[in-house]
Amino acid sequence: MRFLSFFTVITSVLALGLFHGGAAAQNGPVETAAEYAVIMDYRTGEILFEKNARVPTAPASMSKLMTVAIVFERLKDGSLQLTDEFDVSEKAWREREGSSMWVRVDTAIPVLDLLRGIIVQSGNDACIVVAENISGSEEAFAELMNRKAREWGLTDSTFANPHGMPHPNQKMSMRDLALLSRKIISEYGEYYALFAEREFTWERIRQENRNPLLGFVDGADGLKTGHTEESGYGLVGSAVQNGERRIVVVNGLDSNRERTTESARLIRLAFNDFSNKTFFEPGDIVGEAEVFKGKDKSVPLIARAPVDMILHRTQFDDSQATIVYEGPVAAPIRENQQIGFLKITASDGKVREYPLFAGTSVREAGVWGKIGIAAKKLLAKPPSDEVASAQN
Repeated sequence: MRFLSFFTVITSVLALGLFHGGAAAQNGPVETAAEYAVIMDYRTGEILFEKNARVPTAPASMSKLMTVAIVFERLKDGSLQLTDEFDVSEKAWREREGSSMWVRVDTAIPVLDLLRGIIVQSGNDACIVVAENISGSEEAFAELMNRKAREWGLTDSTFANPHGMPHPNQKMSMRDLALLSRKIISEYGEYYALFAEREFTWERIRQENRNPLLGFVDGADGLKTGHTEESGYGLVGSAVQNGERRIVVVNGLDSNRERTTESARLIRLAFNDFSNKTFFEPGDIVGEAEVFKGKDKSVPLIARAPVDMILHRTQFDDSQATIVYEGPVAAPIRENQQIGFLKITASDGKVREYPLFAGTSVREAGVWGKIGIAAKKLLAKPPSDEVASAQN
């Protein structure tokens, strides 16, 4: 019976007030002098802006976040304590290239102080102490970093050392740095306050935190800077304002001054120009779907989770929402049965989908109802091509 096999994908454009379906702008809403950049919303993990975000590049000292994360993981699982002491080797003591904590050979340093030496002072020597005491050598620790990168979904990163000094295999993408920062904040929050410490003194040498956002941008509380001749100037920053957190990563800038101004500008933009819009709350009726063989001709479609999206202020008028489902939907239909989804497409091509569910149950039509449906289908005018075929 042909009338039983006419199910197709049905779409309907849904007006959501701010969504008008206009054309996207030629240029993106965000521009930056950084060669590589990411803006991430912490709560959702959504990438709000990206520029060469998946390109592995030299991360310099920003890769120290991986070393710190491994220590944090061991603190959390109990295999390390903040008071545990790590021995300083001659190799670590002799490390003077780049930034240094100024460790002394044949001494023992508590894990907490080594973390401060890495986070606040960006000490390459402190990273070597950590690597040798956890894995036996820098090389073995780099293998651990690579295993953890795969485990944690950092697919664009490879490591050759614990501190970020130039090496062909020391690469990270800005996306991976943002993902790693989000993991550190969410999973190791009890240790995250170390990133906001403004200074640390070791061996009577006081060093200030190299993060220029601290005390300069409202709510800034982390994370790490980086610089080598190969990488340029980079920064992983995060801040909280009005209960929302954003993460910004930049790299490839030309100077310390440009790093400060550009990262601060992007952090402010992340809060001021991007906002969250909630279109439907859980239980709201979003639309309806046509029903086949049912006592009712349609079924309401509801959202069971908030339908919201973070967009740049210029994108609200240039986006479109569409209800998509395969229908007409055959009865019987159970309440809360998933029917389709709401697809929101922003002007920059970003797409979010939200499942839609039956708001009520729809019983199957009785025998006479089915006969009526069949009769209507059989008496319906055939498509013009079928008429032409019959006449020939």
